Amino acid sequence: MQNKKTKVYILLFFIIVLGFFLRIYNIDNAPPGVYPDEAVNGEDALRALNTGNFQWFYPANQGREGLMMNLVALCFKFFGASILSLKLPAIVFGTLTILGAYLLGKELFNTRVGLISSFLVSVGYWAINFNRISFRANLLPFVLVFSFYFLWKGLRTKNNWDFIFGGLFFGLGLHTYIAFRIAPAILIVTLISLIASRQNFLKEYWKKILIFIIFTTLAAAPMLYTFFWAHPEYFESRSDSISIFSTKINQGNLAGTFLKSFVLSLAKYNFWGDQNWRHNYPPYPILDPFTGIAFLFGFIYILIQALQTLFFRIFKKIKNPEMDKYVFLIVWFFAMLAPEFMTAEGNPHALRSIGTLPVVFLFSGISFDFFLKSAERHTFLFKKIIWSLVIFALIVIGFFNPIKYFYFWANKPIVANSFNKSLTDISQYIQTLPKDYPTYIITSYNTLEKLPIYIFNSKRLNTKYLYTNQTDQIQLGNSHFTIIMTGHYDDAIASIETHFPNLSLERINESLGSTYYIFKK
Repeated sequence: MQNKKTKVYILLFFIIVLGFFLRIYNIDNAPPGVYPDEAVNGEDALRALNTGNFQWFYPANQGREGLMMNLVALCFKFFGASILSLKLPAIVFGTLTILGAYLLGKELFNTRVGLISSFLVSVGYWAINFNRISFRANLLPFVLVFSFYFLWKGLRTKNNWDFIFGGLFFGLGLHTYIAFRIAPAILIVTLISLIASRQNFLKEYWKKILIFIIFTTLAAAPMLYTFFWAHPEYFESRSDSISIFSTKINQGNLAGTFLKSFVLSLAKYNFWGDQNWRHNYPPYPILDPFTGIAFLFGFIYILIQALQTLFFRIFKKIKNPEMDKYVFLIVWFFAMLAPEFMTAEGNPHALRSIGTLPVVFLFSGISFDFFLKSAERHTFLFKKIIWSLVIFALIVIGFFNPIKYFYFWANKPIVANSFNKSLTDISQYIQTLPKDYPTYIITSYNTLEKLPIYIFNSKRLNTKYLYTNQTDQIQLGNSHFTIIMTGHYDDAIASIETHFPNLSLERINESLGSTYYIFKK
């Protein structure tokens, strides 16, 4: 038994190490650029670090929960402002989600489900892609998987500490991403299922439930205060303007708009994926073929089990504690899918539904385990064939997704353009210049455009950022200087050439089609 546990821990260790490697390898170049939305997080982190004003909620860029920015600020403090330190929280918590998938899969089913599910999270394209982007949404799968793990463990062990940790993790979720706000629905429906399936559940667990609620409230308290008391206007967000309930969106056809959004949300896993190159590899689904088929089978299997146990409970009064985990997984999936299908902009949308990531890979893990269990009831030869097919599928998955990401996706010019690679290239170019060089950066009127340049060069005191209509502020002495334009702005070019006829414009072509312009003597 001890030898078996040791093998499991060794295998889990290698799965986690593999996942960490796939999230940190070549992070400066893949994705090929720092998207302005990431840079906003970095700007808030720098400001918090410089002023000491760490916030629970940062209102810029349509408002964002503050945990991610504060974690980035800590990384900047200890490691300096860099692409790696900007993305390190996403990398670390994405890696920890792998461990969480194992723990929850093992707690709900068995060790094999836990190991397979954690492996699929480790190598899955969907997970790798977002864990390499500094989006606060990366924290959501982490808090969900660990809060649910401790909750289900507590239901088994009746240990108060499990309910304490589960509550703390769940309360932390309010500090992560807007989609978490629907997560309490998962607990409410699961509680109803627990009451219906277990004898005297409330009598036996009411103290444990109270402990969970108390520590959830304690962890969530700063955001609850921020939202509902100090700044209730923060509770409103851009989701209001893209909701399917908005008449501007549904055009008077709510049912049709909902159905279209719902179908697209489901289709992204297996048929037609997110069409945003930052989120996916269009037009392909977000799951590879083997994982996608396993997900479909696992989802249908769990759905059938949930409906069957519910039928027996309602119509035949038969209580089956197994019903709880089936209902829990189905409700988790649809609740965390709701932030996607309840909006109608950019669907399918792999980011808004990132809360489904752990449960989707759990469904796939359950599917693989189902076939392995079924094979054990047959002949030795049949068992070996099934085991060989499953291992083959997992090996293919392990190679397919990283190759898809690092070789095909990351080297496409359209991806570089989606991540505004030229802005990152300008940032890196500036770092090659002597620090005493006066530098002018001319950008478009997009206020976010300068941020990927600024956050990595914030200590260059002689760098000035101008819009295209502010070229009259350029003052050039006899010393060396640099004028950089993020694009070919005709009016700005004409103005500079008029005032400084001795300068010549040079177009800089970087890899993957990245282009910017420099004025030189």
